[in-house]
Amino acid sequence: MRKIWVGTVLAGVAVLAWAVTMNANTAGTSYRFVEVAMGDVESTVTATGNVQATETVEVGTQVSGQIAQLYVDFNDRVAEGELLARIDPTILEQEVRSARVNLARNQAELDQALRELERVESLHAAGVLTQTEFEVAQYQQALAEAGYESAEISLERAQRNLQYTEIRAPIDGVVIGRAVELGQTVAASLSAPVLFVLAHDLAQMEILASVDESDIGQIREGQSVHFNVQAYPDRTFEGTVRQVRLEASTQDNVVTYSVLIAVGNEDGSLLPGMTATLDIVLERLEDVLAIPNTALRFRATTEMQEAVVRSADPARERPAAATEGSGSAFTADAPTPLTQGLRGEATSMLWYLDADAQLRVARIRTGLSDGTQTVILDAPDNVQAGLQVIAAVTTAPAETAAENPFQTQQQTGGAGGRRPGGP
Repeated sequence: MRKIWVGTVLAGVAVLAWAVTMNANTAGTSYRFVEVAMGDVESTVTATGNVQATETVEVGTQVSGQIAQLYVDFNDRVAEGELLARIDPTILEQEVRSARVNLARNQAELDQALRELERVESLHAAGVLTQTEFEVAQYQQALAEAGYESAEISLERAQRNLQYTEIRAPIDGVVIGRAVELGQTVAASLSAPVLFVLAHDLAQMEILASVDESDIGQIREGQSVHFNVQAYPDRTFEGTVRQVRLEASTQDNVVTYSVLIAVGNEDGSLLPGMTATLDIVLERLEDVLAIPNTALRFRATTEMQEAVVRSADPARERPAAATEGSGSAFTADAPTPLTQGLRGEATSMLWYLDADAQLRVARIRTGLSDGTQTVILDAPDNVQAGLQVIAAVTTAPAETAAENPFQTQQQTGGAGGRRPGGP
C-alpha cells in the first residue's frame, strides 16, 4: 500500500514538474496581435505619371513681327475664332499695297498685249505682216497674261500674311500657357514659335503613366485605377485605363511602357502637370476574410512550437536535438502534427491564444494579396472575423534569453554565460 502511495506522489510530482517547465518556457512572453477581418482586397500594379489635358493645342504664328496687342491671359476661356493677340501689321500692309500696284501694272500690260495682238492679227489676215510678227505678238500676250496671274498670287499671299497677324483661337478652351509679352518680337523664319497653349476641356483629363516591362503584360484597357496627387494627400481619385501603348522607352537600362489613363475632373481639382502615384487594379475581391501579412510572415519560436505539440499530445517527449539546444523540434526527421501534410501545399499557419490563454495554431490556405493583407480561402471554423492572431513576440522567454550569446552575464544570471542552475 505504501508503494502505491509513493508511486502516486512521484507521478504527481512529475506532472507538476512538466507544468512548471512549460510555464517557465512561456513565462514573461508577450505578443503583438493582428486581427482577422472581413474586407476588400485588390491586387494592383504601381506606376507614376503626370496629369495632362486630354486635348491641347499650341497656337503659333506664321509671320514675324512685334506683338502689338494681347487680348487674353492665363486661365482665360476662349471660343473658337476669338482674337488672342495681334502682331504689328505695318510692314505686311505695305506688302499688300505693293502687291496691288504690281497687279495693276500687270493688268495694264495684259490689256496692251491684247490690243497689240488684235491689231497684228488683222494685219496678218490682210497679208501686211508676216507669220513671224504675228507669233511674236501672241508670245507677248501670253507673257502678259502669266505676269498678271503671278501678280494675283502675290497679292493673295500678302493678304493672307496680313491676316496671320491676327492670332485667333483654333478651338474652344482655356489658356494654360502664354509664351509672349506685349512688345515682344517673334521670328517665324525657320519654325512657328508657340505663343499660347490651349486646353480643350479640363473637365476630362488624362495621365500618361510609365509601367515597368515586368508588369505591362497584366495591364488591359478598361481596368480601374486609383491614384493620389501631392496637392490632395488625403484624397483618392479614380480613372480607367484607356490605352496601352506599344512603344517602349529605355532609360538607365530600365524598359517601361506608356499607359494612358482617362480621368474625370468635373470639380477642377486636378491641374495639368501634377504628379500622380497610381495603383492599377488587376483583381479585386470584396467582403472576404483577410489576414494582415505580418501574421503570415510570423515564425513561432521553438518554445511556442513545443508548447502546442505537448498540448496536443502530452505524452510526446521533446526530441534530443531540441533538448540540447541545437535546433527546433520541428524537423524533417521528427514530423509533428503541425508539419504533417504541409509539404507541397500552399498553406500558412496562424498562431493565436484560445479562451484559456493557451497557444493554438491553425493551418489556412491563402489567395489574393495586396501586399498588406491576404485573402483566406480555406481555414478551420474557429478562424473567423475578430480572431486575434500573433504577429510578433515582443518579450522573449527566459530560456531563449539565456541562450542568446549577446546577453550580458547579469541578464543570463550566471557567470561565463551559463544557464542558471546549469553545470
